[in-house]
Amino acid sequence: MFYRKLGRTDLEVSSLGFGCMRLPHGEKFSDIDTVETYKMFDYAIDHGVNYFDLAYSFHSEDKKKGGNAEPVLGNYLDERGIRDDVIIQTKLPSWLVNSRQSMEDIFEEQLKRLKTDYVDVYMLHSLKLDFWNQLNEYDVLEFLDSILEDGRAKYLGFSFHDDLEVFFSIMDSYDKWDVILTQMNYLDENYKSGLAGLDFVASAGLANVIMEPLRGGSLIQNIPDEVHALWDGADKKRNPVEWAYEYLWDKPMVHSVFSGMSNLEQVKENVAIAERTDVNSMSQHDRDILQKVCEVYKQREEIPCTGCRYCMPCHNEVNIPHCFKQYNIAKSLNYVDKVSAPYFWLVREEERADNCTMCDECTIRCPQGIDIPSEMEKVANFFDEN
Repeated sequence: MFYRKLGRTDLEVSSLGFGCMRLPHGEKFSDIDTVETYKMFDYAIDHGVNYFDLAYSFHSEDKKKGGNAEPVLGNYLDERGIRDDVIIQTKLPSWLVNSRQSMEDIFEEQLKRLKTDYVDVYMLHSLKLDFWNQLNEYDVLEFLDSILEDGRAKYLGFSFHDDLEVFFSIMDSYDKWDVILTQMNYLDENYKSGLAGLDFVASAGLANVIMEPLRGGSLIQNIPDEVHALWDGADKKRNPVEWAYEYLWDKPMVHSVFSGMSNLEQVKENVAIAERTDVNSMSQHDRDILQKVCEVYKQREEIPCTGCRYCMPCHNEVNIPHCFKQYNIAKSLNYVDKVSAPYFWLVREEERADNCTMCDECTIRCPQGIDIPSEMEKVANFFDEN
């Protein structure tokens, strides 16, 4: 296991972080199997993992209520007496904030659930433009200042799910950001904030931490034969999980990669990969192979949208490029169970394909000549069926 200094903080974090959003559970997602989870935590910590990522909503049956991931980790650390040996990162549920006081109330609840008087990194959860605007109405930056000043949070950050322009705006709005959590993997270099966002964070001397390194598992399922053939020519033989992690650990700007592990075997596998992986160890030949792998997936996309946005704005508010992007990802990865869910989470209800009225105004503006209404109908039908 190698460690990196977390940006400008005084924290040293493990290359592999433990994401607590997919812990083993019973019939209900909220019923965490604490016996199995404790075994997973024990193994991870004993083998050098020191960075845990949570959120108010993790393992909740209702996004309006707190989930059970925070109290389970809090109880575990309290029982083991090792709170100060690990780095806790948790998040404010942006969608639940309806006043300045509500932020304070939720944060105090989180501290009690975690059985601690401070968190190492406190984040605003899942920032998108609408959430960000809403939070600013209630003086969120003043709230962040207050918990930083009284020591209840050591460092601050946010997780992000919107376009690059919004990312830059949020980054520039506050000079006390320390840690930024974004989705990144070898297929998502130009998705949302992408590599440009990572570069921007690094240039500011802040920390990049990564979620969805396996894209919810879709990067290790249904691997095309063409991809296997490319991997066979690599300088170093790797399995699909190793390719995904080493792509990220090869980047000096990436400080830690969170994996949402669901059983002890996954913990052991990921720890073993982290222990045998040297920092920045991928050869240029193997980096080139990954680029060719991305081209294979790109060729499997069905709608030739380049994301130029000439079709926008839609007077019905449909986010045409975003809908096409989610559809192309789903089709290229051919793993519907894992790749359909982001469409309903990342594309707002009013922006989805089923709001298209087939007016055809967008088609005449499309430089690719895409029959947008017909393709939008295909997108709507695909996601409704799945």
